[in-house]
This record gives sequence, structure tokens and C-alpha cells, in this order.
Amino acid sequence: MLLRDSRRTDPRKAPVLRKTQARASSTVRWVARFVALTGAIDVITALAPPGWHRLRLLTEVVPLAGVQTARAVTMAVGLLLIYLSAGLRRRTAEAWYLAVALACASVVLNVVKGLDLDAAAVSGVVLALLVTSRADYTARHHWTSRWRAALAFGGFAAAGLAIGVAEIGVRARALAPGQPWRLWFLQSAEGMAGVTGPLRFTRPAVADAVSVTTGVLGLLALGVPLVMLLKPRGRRPGHSGEDVERIAGLLATHGAQDSLGYFALRADKSMVWSPSGKAGVAYRVIWGVSLASGDPIGDPEAWPGAVDAWLADCRAHGWTPAVLGCGERAAHLYAKHGLDAIELGDEALVDVDSFALEGRPMRAVRQAVGRVERAGYTCEVARQRDLSPAALAEAGRAWGRLRDGEVERGFSMALSRVGDPADRDCVLVLARDAAGTLRGLLQFVPWGSDGLSLDVMRRDRASDNGLIEYMITNVLRQAPALGVRRLSLNFAVLRSVFARGGRIGAGPILRAWYHVLLLASRYWQLESLYRANAKYLPEWLPRFLCFPSLADIPRIGLVALRAEAFLTAPALLRRRPILPPALSAKAALSAEAALTAEAALTAEAALTAKTALSEACASEPARLP
Repeated sequence: MLLRDSRRTDPRKAPVLRKTQARASSTVRWVARFVALTGAIDVITALAPPGWHRLRLLTEVVPLAGVQTARAVTMAVGLLLIYLSAGLRRRTAEAWYLAVALACASVVLNVVKGLDLDAAAVSGVVLALLVTSRADYTARHHWTSRWRAALAFGGFAAAGLAIGVAEIGVRARALAPGQPWRLWFLQSAEGMAGVTGPLRFTRPAVADAVSVTTGVLGLLALGVPLVMLLKPRGRRPGHSGEDVERIAGLLATHGAQDSLGYFALRADKSMVWSPSGKAGVAYRVIWGVSLASGDPIGDPEAWPGAVDAWLADCRAHGWTPAVLGCGERAAHLYAKHGLDAIELGDEALVDVDSFALEGRPMRAVRQAVGRVERAGYTCEVARQRDLSPAALAEAGRAWGRLRDGEVERGFSMALSRVGDPADRDCVLVLARDAAGTLRGLLQFVPWGSDGLSLDVMRRDRASDNGLIEYMITNVLRQAPALGVRRLSLNFAVLRSVFARGGRIGAGPILRAWYHVLLLASRYWQLESLYRANAKYLPEWLPRFLCFPSLADIPRIGLVALRAEAFLTAPALLRRRPILPPALSAKAALSAEAALTAEAALTAEAALTAKTALSEACASEPARLP
């Protein structure tokens, strides 16, 4: 379902408004397309054989070697123009300058390489379009990107020059006699520029090999710095101490607006605030995409100012804006600011007052809970602030021990930490077997003053089947004592497809989607996650993915997978997660205090046992062996 701007609640009836703020303007998009088309024309015409009559006329003015060099350089210029089109679409000033220079070169090269006046005219038109639309390209990269690109160019150029000279030295026997060695440097430098050098070789094969080597090195010296210059620079994630305090204050007053609001406190998110400071957008920059998650936090009246500030930040840095998992109200707001939206799935909400295990629809949950209770399991449900340091330390160890794999997943709907003192209002659910071993762990984050949102859900693989149902049921049973009236469970991706795709009367497109998702469920827990939520008979709240245009969806999808840690770097290249100082220091103190308290409890228990044994020995010595 595609969502567009409307004040009404039904997005399917929403009118289409102009998209001018979040997505690139039509002029920018069309200029980028024309630049890419011009690059493709340059590549094709450089590969196509030249007309003999034109070549004969041209060689009367330009040497044949110059014509061949122009054809090779034209192909390189075409490829660079295709690459630059992405930077132009992001409105970067550096891409505009380079595109103008390459368009000028394309006009000249198309004439020199074979009197291709048609291709030269196309390049001239694109050059005129770039010049007339100069005001649209205002995004600039950080100055460090320019210095890195300059250093990379110098390094690759020096390395290419040295390698070229070394190859000429290795093949010195093929050189014609009487040529000074200083010409070796000139040959290498001109070869990197695609020009035939002054050296003469006795064997043409050696001359061709040197030309190929120096030409490739020249392309590397030009291409690598260009990629570094145009690569969108990210932003180091993390909150300042002031951000943490401001987020906490807004969650205290407006936290009931969104069940995902508390996850704005994740250590790998940054904040951009409205001018009034009453609302903000939590986001993370990955691969040139500024990925926001959930609804803006704070006063809904100030949401438009926060979204304006976030989009202005994206435009200033050339980032693509995207929103993952926002609610319907926020999706309408993002649509007003130029983003399209598509329904991503549904969040399961359970009303505590109406929940009960009775009835045939709850039979599976009731049987699972009874089976676990008969096995002797016990369950402790408490706020983090009410747990002892030893229990909190045990929960922290179980959080890591029960994790499936080495990577902690989550971004939009996970906090990725357990036991931080800043999360004192979080609810922990600890399930132990008959022997007292911790077998299951749930963590819920606050959702306003009367709600909880599921964060962590883990169980020991050796535990009895039905442990998760047992823990969730215990939370719902004890929720009134905690002042909780609503519970947010897992998110089900494309739930409506699973719910309706297998029914009689489903259309062919819906059935096709259903079977595709069933196939994908063999590798990802899509259907099983939906079924696990549906057994509690929840209310389903739709969540949306917002994006500038359909062409951006593949890249945004990859960025979302990267943010949620489904795409990860190799273990050797993986960085440790960055914690903001306001949280990391407290976490370190908490861990140290928990370990100290646990050690003190252990020592106290040992001393008590030793004292009891001494008293027993003194009172009944005859019983000792």
C-alpha cells in the first residue's frame, strides 16, 4: 500500500501532493539521467569502429596515435559521467564541478576521436543543462574527503610512475639504443595520461605492454580519488549527555505516542532537533542514507519542525532520507514533506485487561503454559530498579549467553543492551527451571506510563518448548501490578500477505507474494514470527517504510539490513559498538558494582556456612567421624 499526504486516517484515499522537499527536484533527476545517458553514448561511440571517410579527414589534422588516445579517454570519460550521475542526484557540488569539466572534455574528445558531431552536440546540451541548474547543487562533502582524495591521487600517481619506470627498466633490452634514462619517467607519466610516450621500442609487444600497464595505473590514480571524493561521508553515531537528558524528558511527557520511542536511546543513533527543541528525529547514517526509525519523539505539534531540520541536514550533506518502521500518523507527516510510504508490516499490540487464556482460540498458548508449569519452571517479573545486583548481573550474562550467534541484531525495535542504570524502568522477565538455572530472558522497555514494548526475547535451546509463551503470559498476568495496560510484542513483516494470501478468493498477485514469502521464510523467520504473535489475538498496528522514490528502495533495503545487523562485516573488520559517554560510564560502573555485590554475597554466604559448621562441630562432636 502506497501512502501519500492526507489529513484523513485512510491513506488509500489520500490526495497526491507535490514532492519537493525530501526527494530531488525533477530538474536534478532529469539532469542526472541525461548525464548518465551522455556517458553511455560516449562509451558506445568509443567502442564502435570509426567511419573511414571521417577518419581520413581527421588524420590530416590529428595524428593517428592522438585519435586512438582520444577514443580511449572518451570511454573513460563516459564511465566517469555514469558514475557522477549518482552524485548529481544527491546534489553534491563536487559532482557538479567534475561533471562540467568532463562534459567539456567530452565535447572536444568526440570531435577528435572521429568527428562524432552528434555525440559532441549531446555533450554540449548536457553541459548547458548543468550550467543553468548550478543553484541546485549545494551539498558539500567534508573538507577531509577532499584532502583524502588529494592524498590518494598523489600516492597512486607516484606509485604508478614508479611502477611504470620499473617495468621499463625490466624491459630495457627492448629499447632502441641511444635514449637517455630520463625519458623513462616521461614515458611512464604520459602513459598514465593515455598519451604515447617518447621512447622507441624494438618490439611492438613490449611497447603495448608498457602502455597497458601505465594506462591502468593512470585510471587507478584518477578513479580511486574520485570515488573517495564523491563517497557520501557518514556521521559518527552517538548521543551527547544533553541529548540523553532531552530524550528522557520528552519520553516522560510524550512517550505514549509511539511504542518504539524508547529505542531512540540506542547508542548507535544520533538526534536532530526541531528549532523549539520539543521534538526530534533519531537516525543513523549508513552508506549515504540517513535512516530514521519510528516516529519523531516529543510533542506532535513540533514534529514538522524536527522533520524539516532532519531533511535540511540530509540536503546539506547529500544524504538520502529514509524512515524505517514509523506509524501511520508519522507516515502522513513524512508524506507532506515529500516522501512516499509503503506498508512494511504490523506490530502486535495486546490489551492487558482483555487478555485471558480461556477459550478455544487460546488453546495452544494455554497448553504450552501448562506444560512448562508442570515441568517446575518459575518466572520472576520485575522492574530493573527492583532487581538485586546479583540478579541483574545474571541477566546480563544470560543476555550474551543465550544470543543466537555472535552479532547483536536490531536497530529500529531493539535497545541492544541489558542492565544499564539509565534503563531502570525496563521490565525484566527471568524464567528458571526446577534446578534454578536461568533458561529464558525477556526485556521490555517503557512505552509511556502504562505500556511496555518488547525488546529482548531469548531462551535456552535446551529448555522446554513453550517457555516464551509462559514468560509472556506471566508478564500479562502481573502487568496490572506494574501499572501496565498495554503490551507491544514483535513486529511481523508483511503480515497482511500471510493473513490473506492463503485464503480462498485471494488474487493471483497476493498469492504470488504469499508463496514468495513462504520461500523466504525458510531462511528468515517471517511466517513463524507472524504465527508466534497471532496466537495472542493482538491488535495489529501498521508500520511503514518511507523513501524519496522507488529507485532508492534497493539501496535503502540494503542499508536497513545493515542497520539491523543482518548484513555484517567480517569478524576481523568488525568494530566494537560505540557507546555514548553518558551511558558507557554508567554501564561500566553498573557492571563493576554488580560484580562487586555478587562477590560480596558469595563471600558472605561462605562465611555463614563456615560459622554454621563450626557451631555444629562444637555442639555435637560425637557425630563427627
